[in-house]
Formats: sequence, C-alpha cells, structure tokens
Amino acid sequence: MKTRIPWLDSKHSFSFGEHYDPDNTHHGLLLVNNEDVVLPGEGFDTHPHRDMEIVTWVLGGSLVHQDSLGHNGVIYPGLAQRMSAGTGIMHSEKNDSWRLDGNTHNEPVHFVQMWVVPDEPGVDPGYQQLEIDDELARGGLVTVASGLPRYRDRTAIAINSSHAAMHVARMTADSPGVTLPDAPYLHVFVARGEIDVEGLGIMSQGDAIRLTRSGGQLIRPHGDAEVLVWEMHARLGGQ
Repeated sequence: MKTRIPWLDSKHSFSFGEHYDPDNTHHGLLLVNNEDVVLPGEGFDTHPHRDMEIVTWVLGGSLVHQDSLGHNGVIYPGLAQRMSAGTGIMHSEKNDSWRLDGNTHNEPVHFVQMWVVPDEPGVDPGYQQLEIDDELARGGLVTVASGLPRYRDRTAIAINSSHAAMHVARMTADSPGVTLPDAPYLHVFVARGEIDVEGLGIMSQGDAIRLTRSGGQLIRPHGDAEVLVWEMHARLGGQ
C-alpha cells in the first residue's frame, strides 16, 4: 500500500489512513510500519496521537520534531527516538531543519515510523531520544527501543510495552551477520541494501517478513545493509 502526493512518498506495511485491508491490520503488537520520504520544506503539520508508542528511525536527511510537551529537536541517522502518546499529545514532523540551524539544504528526509500498542491506555505522554551511532557501527543487533524486562539494562530508549522490543543492525559487506531473537512474533524490515535470511532467501530494501514462533535464523548482508527487527511476545488483543 502506498501514499504518493507531491511532497510525500509513503509505503505502508499495514492498513493505514484511507488504505484499509481487514486482513492486514497488524502483526503482534506492531500496527504501523511506514517508510516515508519527505521533500525539503514539507512535512506533517501538527496533529494528535493518543495511547500509542511511536518510534521514528531516520535513514537519511533530518526530521524536525516539535510537540505539545515542548520538545523541539532534529532527528537524524543514528538517533533513537520515541514518543509516548498516552493521554494525548500534539506534534509535527518537518523536513525543515534549517529553521533551527540556519543551514539551508535540499535533501529529502527518509525515515521509518513504527507504532506499537502500549501495555495500558491513559499513561502520561512522554518523549525520549539517544544518540547510538557508535554502537551501531559495531555491526551487531542493537536494542533501540524496548519495554521487555530482559533488555532493561541495554536498551537505548524505553517504551511502555513490556512485550515488545525493536532492534537495528547496520551491517557492512564483511559483516558476519546477526541472528534473529526467538519470539512468538517477529517483523523484519530491510531499511537499506539487501540481505539473505537463513531458510527464507534474499530480501531487498523495502521488503518485510512476518514470522510467528520463530527465531535463530542468521541474517547475512549482501554489501552494506540495515535491518529493523521487532521482537514481540504478545499480539493485539491478548497473548
């Protein structure tokens, strides 16, 4: 499913907006996996969210985040960021970082935005970000956002979902690869490049696979590649 308008090229892994398919609404706890390219000077005007954990991962360019809690900053590759909508929050996302730093650019911003269901509704809204570029450079599977207790001491940022974690691997051609974690639900998205998933074959940029009761497969890159892996131990509506 795709949304294409003059300033936005968006690809949706699940039903989103006017694109609704009752057989494709989520996997595990993941409701949204949108790959977006936004032209310079454009973006999403201020809009509301409620009761959702929203993780944004920038692949190229820069994205300006502003919200009703007073957060205002630039998200760029290697910066982990999440917004907990909770009882309600307003925010905007724009490709206009020159308004903050004074350096005009003409580069599109390329990012993936993912939404997962929180443990419970009505929590206080919140925001968190952390630079993790150095850790990603090591080539392993880095836990970027998690509420799973097992990752409490090694996740970059926390989410209000005790059954979900998002990992990223940024690999080079000579990388030995990474192994998928064991979980009832896995969602693997190829953000850049091409990979070979053990037992499943070749996946290219923009491809995704949904696995159930799986894990342990080795992912090897074909050249430089980046993968986003959601590990989930529950699904929407129950265990």
